[in-house]
Amino acid sequence: MSGFTDRADAALADPILKIAVERTAGTAEAKRTIAIDAFPDFEAARTRAAAIKDHVIAHLGYYLEEFEANAIVAGAKVHWASTADDACKIVIDICKTAGAKSVARSKSMLGEEIGLPHALAEAGIGRVETDLAEHIIQLADERPSHIIWPAMHKTREQVSALFKAKHRSPHQEETIAAMAESARRELRTQMLGADVGISGANFLIADSGAVCTVTNEGNAELSLVPPRVHIVTAGIEKIVPSMPHAIHMLRMLARSATGAALTQYTTFYTGPKRAGDRDGPEEMHIVLVDNGRTKMRDEGLAEMLRCIRCGACMNHCVVFRQIGGHAYGGTYPGPMGAVLTPVLDGLAANRDLIHACTLNGKCQEVCPVRIPLPTLLKGWREKSWREGLEPTSMRAGLGLWAWVATRPRLYRLGTGIAVRVMRLLGTKGWIAQLPLAGGWTRHRDMPRPAARTFMAQYQRERRL
Repeated sequence: MSGFTDRADAALADPILKIAVERTAGTAEAKRTIAIDAFPDFEAARTRAAAIKDHVIAHLGYYLEEFEANAIVAGAKVHWASTADDACKIVIDICKTAGAKSVARSKSMLGEEIGLPHALAEAGIGRVETDLAEHIIQLADERPSHIIWPAMHKTREQVSALFKAKHRSPHQEETIAAMAESARRELRTQMLGADVGISGANFLIADSGAVCTVTNEGNAELSLVPPRVHIVTAGIEKIVPSMPHAIHMLRMLARSATGAALTQYTTFYTGPKRAGDRDGPEEMHIVLVDNGRTKMRDEGLAEMLRCIRCGACMNHCVVFRQIGGHAYGGTYPGPMGAVLTPVLDGLAANRDLIHACTLNGKCQEVCPVRIPLPTLLKGWREKSWREGLEPTSMRAGLGLWAWVATRPRLYRLGTGIAVRVMRLLGTKGWIAQLPLAGGWTRHRDMPRPAARTFMAQYQRERRL
């Protein structure tokens, strides 16, 4: 793949992408504001949610063992995977043992993280993505661009054209309802005919061994209950102690993700079908995946394990809103992706990514579990500096700036000259081109600065 800078440049040059991202992220931001305003105890609830996650992370081994024991009592089989490859191998082996020719998959970012779609393809096992947005992504042969709305980078006009090209019985009317009905016709038979259903988990409940999934379409229920085998892949940080804790986290998740008080479908699965049950899978397998999570806890990134994958940080991120999700290059986009991708894919390969942040703090402000994302990103930057990953030009430039900044008179002289030069380059309040700032002015104009520097204005106000 190309580097982050190249991907960001391509995204900024795509006017349709900006329209698509703004439609969804703007709506999500507005709906969240309404939902939070209607929840007067939200700040206290955020504090409690963070405390729940911190407690679990500190006692992760205890709660995972409790979950495993209770899940086994309920009839499920629990598997442990240290790496992404281990997790994929476990899933493929279960599918082969079941003689599966096809699987129905409910949306799971953990599945994307471990590369499960590719593993299924390599094993010759057919896969149908049952979430509407994931269905769009599968037809387009693309990666998700958002953890809640995987196809947010596409306009409805683009989706309409895709369905007409790929569906056996496409829609005839250019309406959302007609397009949804087209997808329903395409997917329903494949859902009900799958040999295995594969899901992620929004939460794992330790004291009962239950798995919780949250959807707005009901596709999880249709793709997990009819098949003979249900496989769950879940990160080990998804654990919560009990049902009351899960309910509290669900209240935070729904409001932060979609601006709703509760999602349309919240389902708890506790083991496979039992005697007397009218339906349900004959087998239930739960694959608990580490894939760097223990290392995160032990190496200063434990706060990132609070994440409940709501997507609020990216919906409010000024960078994400400009470039969309694909520019980030990894499984997870936005601020949370900028923190997680170096863990999953290495810091050296993602040095540019950790700088894709203005550190304005909006992501931390809206995070339902109070993750200090700007602080974690600054930690990555410091590590990149210590390990010598920053280019020579960056190190020399910062060294020169530090030399000037520690000499106040010289600094004030330099900034005063810079302000005057920038004002000469600007017209009608904006600067279209600026030396050494091509990364900015290539895609947008820069505001023309005030006539005086901040310090000059400050000194003037003090004298008045």
